[in-house]
Amino acid sequence: MFATASTQPANVSEEVALSCRSLVKHYGEVVAVDGIHLEVRMGECFGLLGPNGAGKTTTVEIFEGLTIPDGGRVEVLGQGWGEGNDRALRERLAVQLQETQFADRLTVVETIAMFRSLYKRGWEPDEVIRLVELEEKRDARVGKLSGGQKQRLAIACALAAAPDVLFLDEPTTGLDPQAKLQLWDLIETFRSRGGTILLTTHYMEEASRLCDRVAIMDHGKVIALDTPNALVESLGADEIVEFSLEGFVADDRLSRLPGVRGVRSRDGNYLLTVSSVAEALPALLAEVEIHQARLVGLTTHTATLEDVFVTLTGRKLRDA
Repeated sequence: MFATASTQPANVSEEVALSCRSLVKHYGEVVAVDGIHLEVRMGECFGLLGPNGAGKTTTVEIFEGLTIPDGGRVEVLGQGWGEGNDRALRERLAVQLQETQFADRLTVVETIAMFRSLYKRGWEPDEVIRLVELEEKRDARVGKLSGGQKQRLAIACALAAAPDVLFLDEPTTGLDPQAKLQLWDLIETFRSRGGTILLTTHYMEEASRLCDRVAIMDHGKVIALDTPNALVESLGADEIVEFSLEGFVADDRLSRLPGVRGVRSRDGNYLLTVSSVAEALPALLAEVEIHQARLVGLTTHTATLEDVFVTLTGRKLRDA
């Protein structure tokens, strides 16, 4: 249903930054990554979406050289891990984990300077501090920073090496809305300077704003890959109608209503993808009345990436 896009955004290079073919990783009997194929172009922000346990973090750790795959081929900036100068390759990469443990008694500038000292090239600590807008906290101890400030510090430490590729694993998990927006702005700044980003997230709004393309993963497989807009448009619907019933209306009856393009139902909860709410909603109310059911909740919203996931898997990310 969803094909891999063959075109790239105009501002993205044709040069491949990251690639994997037939990538496989097992943990005992659990298949964490199940034969996936991916290519990330230089200058692209590429998102891996899916629920916890979908295989996103394992895939990223393999690209980072932290986890050895059980099968398949991986290349990072044209090189496979263990096939050349891994140290030189790591100099061109930066990683921001879901949670980074810092020394609380060090100051912000001391922390960044320590990370910068690990690399042959990079930016001066004060330049990175300006980039992440932590000037007022330059000499503050890390233990006194807020959660959002610590996340910005984590990215500052990653950027200290002036990397070509930045790996971000759930970078805004647990942040308040203001801190999340500040981090998005920082990511977009790195992207605008030509940096390549591989981002994992389960926030659909984040992926829609930041990513040139996204791959939706579930049970270790890539089940859809395209630009955010193209994935949403592939639903063939502009709006989503969600409702709950006391009583029953058959799915085949709902699928024949005017303007309805698709139906999902489970335990009295229904989701309709519709091309026209103005057509579908009156017909839905009439159908409910005919069957003497009772509508106990109804909402409508514009189709999103999460609706793509629901269409593909029959469940919501938060349920997964």
